[in-house]
This record gives sequence, structure tokens and C-alpha cells, in this order.
Amino acid sequence: MTSPKKSELTRSRILSEGRALVLASGFGGLGLTDLLSASGVPKGSFYYYFASKEAFGCEMLDDYVADYLAALDTIIARPVSAAERMDSFFSAALDGEAGSMADRCLVVKLAAEIADLSEDMRRILDQGVSAVCERLAALLRAGAGDGSIVPQADPGATAALLYSQWLGAAIIAKLSHSAGPLEQAHADTRARFFT
Repeated sequence: MTSPKKSELTRSRILSEGRALVLASGFGGLGLTDLLSASGVPKGSFYYYFASKEAFGCEMLDDYVADYLAALDTIIARPVSAAERMDSFFSAALDGEAGSMADRCLVVKLAAEIADLSEDMRRILDQGVSAVCERLAALLRAGAGDGSIVPQADPGATAALLYSQWLGAAIIAKLSHSAGPLEQAHADTRARFFT
């Protein structure tokens, strides 16, 4: 197995630091000088790694979506009921290592900002949301099959509405500086879907 090249490690570090900075101040508030400083990369080197700030944003979002889906797939692969898997996913949204969904979700942070700023970035987030909803729909179907989730007439539409509820709760939680909206979404999910 070959080790990653220095340039690949540097690119990865820029993406990781950039994600943290974007979560703190948004994409528009991301200054390239601050990004390079946080990444330990000499000034002027940004364009060696990325063609533009938008290209950086696209790669950062691609990485974010891949990480998010990998974490969800790990939960989905657990050998427990579909309801337990779904509950684990939403419980992680309440409080994880980096805070709640309101604090660490780039969809919550960037959806409104980038929808009008960059079509490519908007499309990456939209495809990521669609992939999450597809996985939730599969859990709804599996739960109907194993008896742990109330059967839904249209699991795809239900999954999209459920994820929308959680995104809305995360936005309100961010506005109110309160976990209450996410806790309410969790209680509602359990009451409506779990047998």
C-alpha cells in the first residue's frame, strides 16, 4: 500500500480546515488567507490545489457528503431492527462529537447561501440530501418488513418529509440556541414511526 503524496495530504488538510471554517462563518465569510493560515499552507498556494474558491467549495462538499453517507451506511449496516438503526441516526443528530445537527450540518449552514451563489455547489448538496432520503426510505421499507416501523404508503415521499422536518428543526435549534426543536423532532419521529 502506497502512502499518500504530500500534495494529497495538504489538499486533504485544506479541505478539513475549510469545512471547520465554513461551519463557523459560512462560505461567503471564508477568507482564503484564513484558510491557508489554518491549514499551514503558504499564502499564494491555494490555486495550486484548487482552480477557484468555488472549486474548493465543490470538493469540500463532495468530501462532506461522502463522509456523511459513509457514517449513515455504517448505522444502516448494524444487525438490529430498522427502527433501532433509524433511531441511532437521529439520536446522533441530537448530539455528536462536534455538537448537534444544528452545529455541524453543512446543509443547515449553507443551503440558503449557496443556492443562489453556485449551481455546482447547490447540486452537490441536493444530491447528498437525495441520497440520505433514499437511505431513510430503505429503512422505512425494512422497518415495515421487520415490524419495527409503521408501514408507509409512499416511503420515498415520507422519507423526504421526515428529513425536511429534521432540517427545519436544526435551523430553528440554531436560531434559538436550544436543543428543544431537535428533541421535539426526535420525540415526534419515535411516536409516528416506531411500533
